[in-house]
Amino acid sequence: MSLDYEEFNALFTQFERSAIHLEMRDSYGTAIELPHMAKWAAGEPDDLAWLQGWCDLVREGVQAGKTFKRAHVVSEPLSDYQRWSHSIMQPHIEAGSEVCWVPRRRVSSVAFPGNDFWLFDDRLVVFHHYAGNGQNIDFVTSTDPHDVRLCASAFEAVWELGIPHSEYKPSV
Repeated sequence: MSLDYEEFNALFTQFERSAIHLEMRDSYGTAIELPHMAKWAAGEPDDLAWLQGWCDLVREGVQAGKTFKRAHVVSEPLSDYQRWSHSIMQPHIEAGSEVCWVPRRRVSSVAFPGNDFWLFDDRLVVFHHYAGNGQNIDFVTSTDPHDVRLCASAFEAVWELGIPHSEYKPSV
């Protein structure tokens, strides 16, 4: 089933235990991020106030005993998008997200689903479908046990190979 943006965002207040996110693209073109990345590329300051709503949601969830994890599988040297993403990750960490970075060369033997995803409570997968330019075009849900197992297994394998955000130093 496809979800619109509001339905997808609502899932972050509806899960009970864990929300895990696997990102495997080297760049994205999300409308909310592009102006902020452009500021970064131009060397202009960004107060990151646009992240506040998300960070508040994470903080509240973590205080309620929920887990938020995200793993970034990245090519090295990093793309401009991933260098920017790394540079704005600290507010996520401070809110309680656990974040790791995984150089793509480390994951050659990991079986991946074909798309980035969020997995909620080991029961609901939301696959992100992107256009070639990185624009998100659809959120598709699955509760199929095969999809859930594949995504949980892929995330676990990647997480084991990951480098915590505080230790990962992007190469240029």
